[in-house]
Amino acid sequence: MSAWYARNVEPSDFDAIFIALQAAHVRYIVVGGVAVVLHGSPRFTADLDLVIALDDENVRAALAALEGLGYRPRAPVPAQQFADPQTRRSWIEDNGLTVSSLWSPDHPATEIDIFVEEPFPFDDAYTRAVQADLGTSMVTVASVADLIALKRRAGRPKDLADISALEALTAEVDGGE
Repeated sequence: MSAWYARNVEPSDFDAIFIALQAAHVRYIVVGGVAVVLHGSPRFTADLDLVIALDDENVRAALAALEGLGYRPRAPVPAQQFADPQTRRSWIEDNGLTVSSLWSPDHPATEIDIFVEEPFPFDDAYTRAVQADLGTSMVTVASVADLIALKRRAGRPKDLADISALEALTAEVDGGE
């Protein structure tokens, strides 16, 4: 899985993000397009979708790590509001928000979307997640099954294309054993 990434993707903002999260001992899972790429299906994506464990200590560590890279919320709210469960609940109920988007003037090509609620039981998915060794850091990536389930719920055309690609990769791996 990570061998394809290491051979075909230039060092990027993603590397800086993963290194910062690893150094801060943040429990997170990469989902979205980057996860599809890390599983071995090349596709373009400019953002990084993360599910983080939403316990207070982990959220604060994630925010501090990302703020250290210059990341701040795209919405005009203080980043630390994300740490408050009641505020996140309000964002969901009042605004229909599913992710909080962060951007950085130091890393303008890479936006980060963090889920405002865990889209699956985090600890279970974390146990099933795979570790990708990118050389500079270890990255926790959603399992193919969890990624497919998440993309199936989203149901957008690009998610359906990703599901097909992931299923083809799975069939290729299963057929090759």
